[in-house]
Amino acid sequence: MGRSKTQTKRRGRSNSDKRSPKGLRPVSNAARDRALKALWAMRHGDPLSRAAHDNGVTIRTIKRYVGSELLQDRPGGRIRATKSDRLVRYMQIPGPDGPKDVTVRGSKAASELGRYMAAVGKFLRSGEVDALAKFQGKSIGGHVLITDPDTLSVLAQAGALTLDEIYAHPVSSS
Repeated sequence: MGRSKTQTKRRGRSNSDKRSPKGLRPVSNAARDRALKALWAMRHGDPLSRAAHDNGVTIRTIKRYVGSELLQDRPGGRIRATKSDRLVRYMQIPGPDGPKDVTVRGSKAASELGRYMAAVGKFLRSGEVDALAKFQGKSIGGHVLITDPDTLSVLAQAGALTLDEIYAHPVSSS
């Protein structure tokens, strides 16, 4: 015998409906990341269809996750991206004990974090500390950025720095 809607509602989510700590299923989280990358591509000159294709996401999915950041001047006209946004991104920054997951609001803050990570990479490759100087005392997502060359070197030697991927990928909760 099946359950009524009220019984199902009372029981809450089923075990098969595993969600990540960020509230999305891992598949949805990946789709959201691809939609954000497509939005970035649109800001750098790609039309919506090419941005969708190149990032392996449908136009419908882009509209679902970042639709508030798309503009269309007239019906049937070209859809373009806004210059910046206030969307939440889940990213990683180097912390004293390894990578920390932080919530970053907006494309400008996310770009700033990307510039910081590029400066850290440049320092680790060449030993050039000048690139880190402009991030001294700055914070992103409520976390102060590490600019001390000794601390960054220790973290890199311990393998606690991930420079390849700055977006956090939450695992599903059990």
